[in-house]
Amino acid sequence: MPALAQRLQEITLSGSTRMSIRARELREAGHKVISLTVGEPDFATPPHAIEAAHEAALAGRTKYPPNDGWPELKAAVQRKFRRENGLDYALDEIMVANGGKQVILDGILATVDGGDEIVIPTPFWSAYADIGKLAGGVPVLVPCPQNNGFKLRPEDLDAAITPRTKWVVLNFPNNPSGAALTREEVAALAAVLMRHPHVWVMSDEMYEHISYVETGFHSIAAVEPGLRDRVLTVSGASKTYAMTGWRVGFCGGPRALIKAMTNMQSQTTNGIATVAQAATIAALDGPQDAVEERRALYRARRDLVVSMLNEAPGIQCHRPEGAFYVYPSVAGLLGRTTAGGRRLETDEDVAMALLEENHVATVSGTAYAMSPYIRLSYATDTETLREACARIQAFCQGLS
Repeated sequence: MPALAQRLQEITLSGSTRMSIRARELREAGHKVISLTVGEPDFATPPHAIEAAHEAALAGRTKYPPNDGWPELKAAVQRKFRRENGLDYALDEIMVANGGKQVILDGILATVDGGDEIVIPTPFWSAYADIGKLAGGVPVLVPCPQNNGFKLRPEDLDAAITPRTKWVVLNFPNNPSGAALTREEVAALAAVLMRHPHVWVMSDEMYEHISYVETGFHSIAAVEPGLRDRVLTVSGASKTYAMTGWRVGFCGGPRALIKAMTNMQSQTTNGIATVAQAATIAALDGPQDAVEERRALYRARRDLVVSMLNEAPGIQCHRPEGAFYVYPSVAGLLGRTTAGGRRLETDEDVAMALLEENHVATVSGTAYAMSPYIRLSYATDTETLREACARIQAFCQGLS
């Protein structure tokens, strides 16, 4: 068999994908598995968005779209950025892609050369590092421990930046920790970045509408306008509007970067599905009441999960300030033995034993470069979460 590309040697399936596969196998074997692995809202796509897609299809709007997105969708994104983020992007400073991940891929492939460094606070979504490696870049991981609220400290950011740094990635509210920043905390990071004019800033704001910080969410490009020409603001429809399967991400950034990213996208997927673009226009421009209602539901779910996990012997769960994940420490479980006879040495052991013995699927902290933790998504209904947490409590109580 001919050889595969060397660039794939360090790229593996994400931790959440691996656990989802194992959970599916157990379900197929007849077990009642509760999966809390995937960051996917359990709500339905807004009906008016579905109807807009239907109408677009009936109207024959099913031909090849522009590589950077329909002008109508870019205009809706422009309105969204102005209305919600205080950012004023021209239409040629906006691009639409097949989900937020493709925005990130296009941005990194359009800028990173071999040996360029990408500074990533941890715990982190593994795609940032994996995409960086595909481009020949070098991920530089900056730990953000629990005693700092899983937040990036300005002094740690400053210490991580070198002459080789090409990007700094900021993802707050954060996947997996749920950490979110106040305006003052964003401004403190921006002050550091202002001292390093050679660095691009990727602000992944996919969870912007799921922030419980009293002062609200703040885009770094709006907090510090002096960074605007170096910031790529990344967002999308997936989390806010429960449209994960529609695959619509979008971004705003400096004109030259957006042009380069559009060129990159033209050599991979071209533009995205037209009916998905029609649905996203309707979601962005339509009623927004459900966004706040769902945030309140997420907050109530968070409180339930944090409370129940902290009642499980050996688990200590930090109270997150955003997104729909909790990232509890399982340090108190290590060195112990499960009811099924497994010795727990790592958070991967904990996650696998919890799945195979008590049938709750989580993701180990190893997948996010910070152990010993596990990640649970609470983007599911309250009764399912209550049952999952009860099973986790039983698992912990059964340890010896």
